[in-house]
Amino acid sequence: MGPTFRTGSVILRGNQIPKTLSATSDLASYDRSDEWLHADPWRVLRIQSEFVDGFNALATLGPAVTMYGSARTRPSDDLYDQARETARLIAARGSSVITGGGPGIMAAANQGAAEGGVTSVGLAIELPFEEAVNQWVNLGVTFRYFFVRKMMFVKYSQGAVFFPGGFGTMDEMYELLTLEQTSKTPSMPIVLFGSAYWGGLLDWLRTTMLAHGNVDESDLALVSVTDDPREAARMATSAQRLP
Repeated sequence: MGPTFRTGSVILRGNQIPKTLSATSDLASYDRSDEWLHADPWRVLRIQSEFVDGFNALATLGPAVTMYGSARTRPSDDLYDQARETARLIAARGSSVITGGGPGIMAAANQGAAEGGVTSVGLAIELPFEEAVNQWVNLGVTFRYFFVRKMMFVKYSQGAVFFPGGFGTMDEMYELLTLEQTSKTPSMPIVLFGSAYWGGLLDWLRTTMLAHGNVDESDLALVSVTDDPREAARMATSAQRLP
């Protein structure tokens, strides 16, 4: 993807690098020591700075779809190719693609976005077992706090596609569903890719959660399911909303 430039937690590659910069300079140079931030009274400043970095990096992004899924999906897996194709088709419909910036489904989606010529966004999280943003990201932001990162996923998306994943994917899906259920965010299409994977969960939601009166039919109608990349891209880009 070419040279990488950094300003704080923001990573720029490819056509996201300002043309006024040289290929050998950093956007900013500063002391990265943050020991003082570990005291609780000062932690709020670190949180605030993450919001500022995210807002600043994404404010002019334009239409985008966030794609979620497992970091453990291998490039040899059919789901990897399907995520890549879905992202490419989303790009063809004029939307950028946002992911968590890691490997697996996230890398596949970023690859499809990069190949489609749109902004390929990676919102990474500081974890001991994950590396920096994948090579297909050309606009990346790294977060320490999950809740700041998840807010950025929702705020700057016009649609969401959930590929098979683990606890992290479930967390992100249920938070988005809760925000829509409670009208805390403008409505967006929520697409679940892979009927075999999601079918058991959807059956449980209907036969247990709905049966106990803990959700309504309208809540279950918030999601759509497909096995077709073209249909996933169409549904995910079917609504436009301002962040």
